Amino acid sequence: MSPERRTLSQATRLRVAALVIAGVVTAALPPFLNRAQLTVYILLGLYAIVATGVSLLMGYAGQVSLGQMAFYAVGAYTAAVMSLHGLPPLLGLAAAPVCAFIVAAIVGIPLLRLRGHYLAFATLAFLLIFVAVAGQQDFLGGAIGLQDIPPLGIGSLEFLSFQSYAWVTWIAVVLVMLISHNIIASRPGRGLRALATSEVAAESSGVDVGRYKLIVFALSAAFAGLAGAIYAFFIASISPAVFSVQLSLQFVVIAVVGGLGTITGPVVGSAIVTLLIQALNDLATRPGMPEHTAVVSNYAAYAVLLIIIVLAMPRGVVPTVGSVLRRRLQPDALPEPGGIHLNHASGESRITFS
Repeated sequence: MSPERRTLSQATRLRVAALVIAGVVTAALPPFLNRAQLTVYILLGLYAIVATGVSLLMGYAGQVSLGQMAFYAVGAYTAAVMSLHGLPPLLGLAAAPVCAFIVAAIVGIPLLRLRGHYLAFATLAFLLIFVAVAGQQDFLGGAIGLQDIPPLGIGSLEFLSFQSYAWVTWIAVVLVMLISHNIIASRPGRGLRALATSEVAAESSGVDVGRYKLIVFALSAAFAGLAGAIYAFFIASISPAVFSVQLSLQFVVIAVVGGLGTITGPVVGSAIVTLLIQALNDLATRPGMPEHTAVVSNYAAYAVLLIIIVLAMPRGVVPTVGSVLRRRLQPDALPEPGGIHLNHASGESRITFS
Protein backbone atom coordinates (compact mmCIF):
# COMPACT_ATOMS: atom_id res chain seq x y z
CA MET A 1 0.00 0.00 0.00
CA SER A 2 1.34 3.42 -0.98
CA PRO A 3 2.08 6.01 1.74
CA GLU A 4 -0.73 8.22 0.41
CA ARG A 5 -3.33 5.43 0.67
CA ARG A 6 -1.98 4.40 4.05
CA THR A 7 -2.35 7.98 5.31
CA LEU A 8 -5.84 8.23 3.82
CA SER A 9 -6.86 4.97 5.50
CA GLN A 10 -5.47 6.24 8.78
CA ALA A 11 -7.45 9.47 8.42
CA THR A 12 -10.60 7.51 7.62
CA ARG A 13 -10.11 5.25 10.63
CA LEU A 14 -9.58 8.26 12.87
CA ARG A 15 -12.73 9.87 11.51
CA VAL A 16 -14.81 6.74 12.06
CA ALA A 17 -13.35 6.27 15.54
CA ALA A 18 -14.15 9.87 16.42
CA LEU A 19 -17.76 9.46 15.24
CA VAL A 20 -18.18 6.22 17.20
CA ILE A 21 -16.77 7.79 20.37
CA ALA A 22 -19.00 10.84 19.92
CA GLY A 23 -22.03 8.59 19.44
CA VAL A 24 -21.28 6.54 22.54
CA VAL A 25 -20.72 9.66 24.65
CA THR A 26 -23.91 11.25 23.31
CA ALA A 27 -25.99 8.17 24.16
CA ALA A 28 -24.40 7.69 27.59
CA LEU A 29 -24.56 11.32 28.72
CA PRO A 30 -28.30 11.83 29.62
CA PRO A 31 -28.32 9.78 32.86
CA PHE A 32 -25.59 12.02 34.27
CA LEU A 33 -27.37 15.32 33.56
CA ASN A 34 -29.92 17.10 35.73
CA ARG A 35 -33.21 18.44 34.34
CA ALA A 36 -31.84 21.88 33.47
CA GLN A 37 -28.82 20.39 31.71
CA LEU A 38 -31.01 17.86 29.89
CA THR A 39 -33.19 20.71 28.62
CA VAL A 40 -30.14 22.42 27.12
CA TYR A 41 -28.94 19.07 25.75
CA ILE A 42 -32.29 18.46 24.02
CA LEU A 43 -32.49 21.98 22.60
CA LEU A 44 -28.91 21.62 21.35
CA GLY A 45 -29.96 18.53 19.39
CA LEU A 46 -33.13 20.16 18.03
CA TYR A 47 -31.19 23.20 16.83
CA ALA A 48 -28.65 20.88 15.18
CA ILE A 49 -31.47 19.22 13.23
CA VAL A 50 -32.72 22.56 11.89
CA ALA A 51 -29.18 23.78 11.19
CA THR A 52 -28.48 20.64 9.14
CA GLY A 53 -31.22 21.71 6.76
CA VAL A 54 -29.92 25.28 6.72
CA SER A 55 -26.42 23.97 5.96
CA LEU A 56 -27.72 22.01 2.97
CA LEU A 57 -29.78 24.96 1.76
CA MET A 58 -27.00 27.53 2.06
CA GLY A 59 -24.08 25.25 1.28
CA TYR A 60 -25.46 23.49 -1.81
CA ALA A 61 -28.48 25.38 -3.11
CA GLY A 62 -26.81 28.72 -2.34
CA GLN A 63 -30.00 30.11 -0.79
CA VAL A 64 -30.22 31.97 2.52
CA SER A 65 -33.36 31.42 4.59
CA LEU A 66 -34.02 33.51 7.67
CA GLY A 67 -37.44 31.96 8.15
CA GLN A 68 -36.71 28.35 9.09
CA MET A 69 -38.52 28.96 12.36
CA ALA A 70 -41.77 29.13 10.35
CA PHE A 71 -41.36 25.48 9.33
CA TYR A 72 -40.33 24.62 12.89
CA ALA A 73 -43.68 26.11 13.91
CA VAL A 74 -45.54 24.17 11.19
CA GLY A 75 -44.14 20.92 12.57
CA ALA A 76 -44.91 21.86 16.16
CA TYR A 77 -48.50 22.89 15.41
CA THR A 78 -49.10 19.83 13.22
CA ALA A 79 -47.98 17.40 15.93
CA ALA A 80 -49.82 19.31 18.68
CA VAL A 81 -53.14 19.60 16.84
CA MET A 82 -53.17 15.97 15.76
CA SER A 83 -52.32 14.72 19.25
CA LEU A 84 -54.89 16.96 20.96
CA HIS A 85 -57.56 15.58 18.61
CA GLY A 86 -56.93 12.01 19.73
CA LEU A 87 -54.58 10.83 17.02
CA PRO A 88 -51.49 8.84 18.05
CA PRO A 89 -48.59 11.17 18.91
CA LEU A 90 -46.27 9.03 16.81
CA LEU A 91 -48.48 9.75 13.80
CA GLY A 92 -48.23 13.46 14.58
CA LEU A 93 -44.45 13.16 14.76
CA ALA A 94 -44.40 11.48 11.34
CA ALA A 95 -46.83 13.98 9.80
CA ALA A 96 -44.96 17.07 11.02
CA PRO A 97 -42.01 16.92 8.57
CA VAL A 98 -44.37 15.94 5.75
CA CYS A 99 -46.57 18.99 6.35
CA ALA A 100 -43.53 21.25 6.63
CA PHE A 101 -42.20 19.80 3.35
CA ILE A 102 -45.49 20.47 1.58
CA VAL A 103 -45.81 24.02 2.93
CA ALA A 104 -42.22 24.80 1.91
CA ALA A 105 -42.78 23.36 -1.57
CA ILE A 106 -45.83 25.58 -2.05
CA VAL A 107 -44.23 28.69 -0.60
CA GLY A 108 -40.90 28.01 -2.31
CA ILE A 109 -42.32 28.16 -5.84
CA PRO A 110 -42.69 31.97 -5.75
CA LEU A 111 -40.02 32.69 -3.11
CA LEU A 112 -37.18 30.91 -4.88
CA ARG A 113 -37.58 33.21 -7.86
CA LEU A 114 -35.85 35.75 -5.64
CA ARG A 115 -32.11 35.81 -5.00
CA GLY A 116 -29.67 36.97 -2.35
CA HIS A 117 -30.94 39.28 0.35
CA TYR A 118 -34.34 39.53 -1.37
CA LEU A 119 -34.92 35.84 -0.69
CA ALA A 120 -33.58 36.14 2.86
CA PHE A 121 -35.99 38.98 3.67
CA ALA A 122 -38.87 37.17 1.93
CA THR A 123 -38.41 34.08 4.11
CA LEU A 124 -38.19 36.31 7.17
CA ALA A 125 -41.44 37.99 6.11
CA PHE A 126 -43.06 34.57 5.73
CA LEU A 127 -42.08 33.75 9.31
CA LEU A 128 -43.59 36.98 10.63
CA ILE A 129 -46.78 36.48 8.62
CA PHE A 130 -47.15 32.86 9.72
CA VAL A 131 -46.69 33.70 13.40
CA ALA A 132 -49.17 36.59 13.15
CA VAL A 133 -51.79 34.45 11.40
CA ALA A 134 -51.30 31.53 13.80
CA GLY A 135 -51.93 33.88 16.71
CA GLN A 136 -55.38 34.70 15.28
CA GLN A 137 -56.56 31.13 14.73
CA ASP A 138 -58.76 29.61 17.42
CA PHE A 139 -57.97 26.01 16.44
CA LEU A 140 -54.29 26.82 17.02
CA GLY A 141 -55.01 28.33 20.44
CA GLY A 142 -54.73 31.96 19.34
CA ALA A 143 -52.14 34.11 21.08
CA ILE A 144 -52.12 31.78 24.11
CA GLY A 145 -51.29 28.75 22.00
CA LEU A 146 -51.91 25.06 22.68
CA GLN A 147 -51.52 23.59 26.16
CA ASP A 148 -51.42 20.09 27.67
CA ILE A 149 -50.06 18.40 24.55
CA PRO A 150 -49.99 14.63 25.13
CA PRO A 151 -46.53 13.11 25.54
CA LEU A 152 -44.83 11.30 22.72
CA GLY A 153 -45.22 7.56 22.90
CA ILE A 154 -45.40 4.26 21.07
CA GLY A 155 -48.61 2.39 21.88
CA SER A 156 -48.96 2.19 25.65
CA LEU A 157 -45.35 3.30 26.16
CA GLU A 158 -45.17 7.04 26.86
CA PHE A 159 -42.02 9.14 27.00
CA LEU A 160 -42.38 11.08 30.22
CA SER A 161 -38.79 11.60 31.36
CA PHE A 162 -36.31 14.17 30.13
CA GLN A 163 -33.85 11.35 29.41
CA SER A 164 -36.25 9.67 26.99
CA TYR A 165 -36.69 12.90 25.03
CA ALA A 166 -32.92 13.35 24.97
CA TRP A 167 -32.52 9.95 23.32
CA VAL A 168 -35.41 10.60 20.90
CA THR A 169 -33.86 13.94 19.93
CA TRP A 170 -30.41 12.53 19.25
CA ILE A 171 -31.81 9.56 17.35
CA ALA A 172 -33.50 12.17 15.15
CA VAL A 173 -30.16 14.00 14.81
CA VAL A 174 -28.48 10.80 13.59
CA LEU A 175 -31.37 10.11 11.19
CA VAL A 176 -31.14 13.60 9.69
CA MET A 177 -27.35 13.31 9.35
CA LEU A 178 -27.71 9.96 7.56
CA ILE A 179 -30.32 11.37 5.18
CA SER A 180 -28.08 14.35 4.40
CA HIS A 181 -25.03 12.13 3.87
CA ASN A 182 -26.91 9.80 1.52
CA ILE A 183 -28.27 12.73 -0.49
CA ILE A 184 -24.84 14.34 -0.86
CA ALA A 185 -23.23 11.01 -1.82
CA SER A 186 -25.95 10.16 -4.36
CA ARG A 187 -26.18 11.11 -8.03
CA PRO A 188 -28.43 14.12 -7.25
CA GLY A 189 -25.77 15.10 -4.73
CA ARG A 190 -23.29 15.65 -7.56
CA GLY A 191 -25.82 17.98 -9.11
CA LEU A 192 -26.04 19.85 -5.82
CA ARG A 193 -22.25 20.21 -5.71
CA ALA A 194 -22.30 21.63 -9.22
CA LEU A 195 -25.11 23.98 -8.21
CA ALA A 196 -23.10 25.19 -5.21
CA THR A 197 -20.11 26.02 -7.41
CA SER A 198 -21.93 27.79 -10.25
CA GLU A 199 -25.60 27.89 -11.20
CA VAL A 200 -24.76 28.69 -14.81
CA ALA A 201 -22.32 25.78 -15.12
CA ALA A 202 -24.75 23.41 -13.39
CA GLU A 203 -27.59 24.42 -15.71
CA SER A 204 -25.40 24.02 -18.78
CA SER A 205 -24.54 20.51 -17.55
CA GLY A 206 -28.19 19.51 -17.49
CA VAL A 207 -28.97 20.15 -13.81
CA ASP A 208 -32.53 21.39 -13.27
CA VAL A 209 -31.49 24.29 -11.04
CA GLY A 210 -35.00 25.42 -10.07
CA ARG A 211 -36.14 21.92 -9.18
CA TYR A 212 -33.04 21.17 -7.13
CA LYS A 213 -33.38 24.41 -5.21
CA LEU A 214 -37.02 23.71 -4.43
CA ILE A 215 -36.30 20.15 -3.25
CA VAL A 216 -33.48 21.25 -0.94
CA PHE A 217 -35.62 24.12 0.38
CA ALA A 218 -38.48 21.71 1.15
CA LEU A 219 -36.12 19.11 2.65
CA SER A 220 -34.58 21.70 4.98
CA ALA A 221 -38.12 22.66 6.02
CA ALA A 222 -38.93 19.00 6.72
CA PHE A 223 -35.94 18.79 9.07
CA ALA A 224 -37.19 21.91 10.86
CA GLY A 225 -40.69 20.43 11.07
CA LEU A 226 -39.35 17.25 12.68
CA ALA A 227 -37.46 19.29 15.29
CA GLY A 228 -40.55 21.41 15.96
CA ALA A 229 -42.69 18.32 16.57
CA ILE A 230 -40.24 16.91 19.10
CA TYR A 231 -40.13 20.30 20.80
CA ALA A 232 -43.94 20.41 21.07
CA PHE A 233 -44.09 16.99 22.72
CA PHE A 234 -41.19 17.80 25.04
CA ILE A 235 -42.47 21.17 26.28
CA ALA A 236 -46.17 20.09 26.10
CA SER A 237 -47.25 23.63 25.17
CA ILE A 238 -46.59 25.99 22.28
CA SER A 239 -47.53 29.56 21.45
CA PRO A 240 -46.68 32.04 18.66
CA ALA A 241 -44.25 33.83 21.00
CA VAL A 242 -42.01 30.75 21.05
CA PHE A 243 -41.23 30.99 17.33
CA SER A 244 -39.06 34.09 17.42
CA VAL A 245 -36.93 35.77 14.78
CA GLN A 246 -33.97 35.55 17.13
CA LEU A 247 -34.00 31.74 17.10
CA SER A 248 -34.46 31.72 13.34
CA LEU A 249 -31.30 33.83 13.01
CA GLN A 250 -29.55 31.52 15.46
CA PHE A 251 -30.05 28.57 13.09
CA VAL A 252 -28.14 30.42 10.37
CA VAL A 253 -25.35 31.33 12.79
CA ILE A 254 -25.07 27.69 13.90
CA ALA A 255 -24.77 26.47 10.30
CA VAL A 256 -22.12 29.05 9.41
CA VAL A 257 -20.08 28.48 12.57
CA GLY A 258 -20.07 24.69 12.16
CA GLY A 259 -19.37 24.76 8.43
CA LEU A 260 -21.73 25.01 5.47
CA GLY A 261 -22.10 21.87 3.41
CA THR A 262 -20.80 19.55 6.13
CA ILE A 263 -22.58 16.74 7.94
CA THR A 264 -21.15 17.16 11.43
CA GLY A 265 -20.79 20.93 11.23
CA PRO A 266 -24.32 21.72 12.44
CA VAL A 267 -23.83 19.58 15.55
CA VAL A 268 -20.53 21.27 16.40
CA GLY A 269 -21.97 24.69 15.61
CA SER A 270 -25.03 24.00 17.72
CA ALA A 271 -22.87 22.99 20.67
CA ILE A 272 -20.74 26.14 20.41
CA VAL A 273 -23.61 28.60 19.90
CA THR A 274 -26.16 27.00 22.25
CA LEU A 275 -23.75 26.65 25.16
CA LEU A 276 -22.47 30.19 24.65
CA ILE A 277 -26.00 31.63 24.55
CA GLN A 278 -26.98 29.60 27.62
CA ALA A 279 -23.98 30.94 29.53
CA LEU A 280 -24.88 34.51 28.54
CA ASN A 281 -28.51 33.98 29.56
CA ASP A 282 -27.43 32.66 32.95
CA LEU A 283 -25.24 35.73 33.37
CA ALA A 284 -28.05 38.06 32.27
CA THR A 285 -30.48 36.68 34.88
CA ARG A 286 -28.21 37.47 37.82
CA PRO A 287 -29.39 40.17 40.23
CA GLY A 288 -28.60 43.71 39.20
CA MET A 289 -28.36 43.05 35.47
CA PRO A 290 -30.40 45.32 33.12
CA GLU A 291 -33.74 44.01 31.85
CA HIS A 292 -32.75 43.52 28.21
CA THR A 293 -29.28 42.13 28.85
CA ALA A 294 -30.15 38.64 27.58
CA VAL A 295 -31.44 39.81 24.19
CA VAL A 296 -28.62 42.29 23.64
CA SER A 297 -25.94 39.80 24.66
CA ASN A 298 -27.39 37.14 22.37
CA TYR A 299 -27.28 39.37 19.30
CA ALA A 300 -23.80 40.53 20.29
CA ALA A 301 -22.69 36.89 20.52
CA TYR A 302 -24.05 36.19 17.03
CA ALA A 303 -22.15 39.17 15.64
CA VAL A 304 -18.86 38.31 17.36
CA LEU A 305 -19.06 34.63 16.34
CA LEU A 306 -19.77 35.48 12.72
CA ILE A 307 -16.92 38.00 12.59
CA ILE A 308 -14.47 35.48 14.09
CA ILE A 309 -15.58 32.72 11.73
CA VAL A 310 -15.47 34.90 8.61
CA LEU A 311 -12.00 36.22 9.44
CA ALA A 312 -10.34 33.16 10.97
CA MET A 313 -12.33 30.17 9.71
CA PRO A 314 -14.27 31.15 6.55
CA ARG A 315 -15.25 27.53 5.90
CA GLY A 316 -16.42 26.95 9.47
CA VAL A 317 -15.00 25.08 12.46
CA VAL A 318 -15.33 21.51 11.17
CA PRO A 319 -13.69 22.00 7.73
CA THR A 320 -10.92 24.13 9.21
CA VAL A 321 -10.08 21.66 11.96
CA GLY A 322 -10.28 18.81 9.44
CA SER A 323 -7.79 20.55 7.15
CA VAL A 324 -5.36 21.09 10.03
CA LEU A 325 -5.53 17.42 11.00
CA ARG A 326 -5.02 16.28 7.40
CA ARG A 327 -1.96 18.50 7.03
CA ARG A 328 -0.51 16.99 10.18
CA LEU A 329 -1.11 13.45 8.91
CA GLN A 330 0.12 14.18 5.40
CA PRO A 331 1.96 17.52 5.08
CA ASP A 332 2.40 17.27 1.27
CA ALA A 333 -1.20 16.35 0.52
CA LEU A 334 -3.61 18.73 -1.17
CA PRO A 335 -6.60 19.74 0.97
CA GLU A 336 -9.69 17.59 0.53
CA PRO A 337 -13.09 19.15 -0.08
CA GLY A 338 -14.27 19.66 3.45
CA GLY A 339 -16.65 22.56 3.29
CA ILE A 340 -17.95 25.50 1.37
CA HIS A 341 -17.06 29.15 1.65
CA LEU A 342 -17.57 32.42 -0.13
CA ASN A 343 -15.05 33.41 -2.79
CA HIS A 344 -14.98 37.12 -3.63
CA ALA A 345 -12.36 36.94 -6.36
CA SER A 346 -12.82 39.16 -9.40
CA GLY A 347 -15.49 41.14 -7.60
CA GLU A 348 -17.94 38.23 -7.82
CA SER A 349 -19.44 36.39 -4.86
CA ARG A 350 -19.77 32.67 -5.37
CA ILE A 351 -19.73 29.58 -3.21
CA THR A 352 -16.74 27.34 -3.73
CA PHE A 353 -15.37 24.12 -2.27
CA SER A 354 -12.02 23.93 -0.54
